Amino acid sequence: MEKSELLHIRVVYALPDRQPSVDLRVPPGTSLTEAVNRSGLLEKFPEAAARPLECAIFGRAVPLTYELRDGDRIEILRPLLIDPKQSRREAAERSRAEAQRRK
Repeated sequence: MEKSELLHIRVVYALPDRQPSVDLRVPPGTSLTEAVNRSGLLEKFPEAAARPLECAIFGRAVPLTYELRDGDRIEILRPLLIDPKQSRREAAERSRAEAQRRK
């Protein structure tokens, strides 16, 4: 297989303070799981390997069997600490309370 036939992909694991990433060249037909394993990020961050793997491609959740395309950016997902809807409700409530105090 020629190097030009390989797909260029990136695997990232976003943490609160940094976003480690690994660029890979993989053959067509490579699955998301295979690429994540090749990246070495699960070994580097055991907390990610300790739970069921969940990933997204450019922010869109995809199955682990997803067949990669050239230029894909795989994001290893972490569990949410708070429900986004609940977070927005709390922010709106804080904003309303602040507006009331200013009156």
